[in-house]
Amino acid sequence: MVRPVCKDVFFLSRPSRPADLTDAAIGQDLLDTLNAHRDGCVGMAANMIGEAVRIIVLDNEGEDILMFNPEILRREGEYQTEEGCLSLEGTRKTARFRKIRVRYQNEAFQNRIKTFQGFTAQIIQHECDHLEGKII
Repeated sequence: MVRPVCKDVFFLSRPSRPADLTDAAIGQDLLDTLNAHRDGCVGMAANMIGEAVRIIVLDNEGEDILMFNPEILRREGEYQTEEGCLSLEGTRKTARFRKIRVRYQNEAFQNRIKTFQGFTAQIIQHECDHLEGKII
């Protein structure tokens, strides 16, 4: 189900709780909402659809990745960039890393660890900031 995009800065500033099996439907709603905004969006966190739970989705070079409880384990190659967000007006400058290692659970809640680079790594960092309540 496509959900409205949350623009409430107070809500977006709250850290998200861990996801569990009962949150699987939120993951599907997040995928549906990303698809509805594909023209101007490459990733979303669950709080962007009004759910304060640790779930993100992103477009990884044409393949959608849904992550439950993502945690960035390692960061390499810091750089400065500017980002926009569907939930916030305008763009903001921020520091990101070119290469990250992430632990997460897939749609079947199986544990995974994977390394991401480039723009995909940037998207994951942006969405993980949302999960922490960081407004970037």
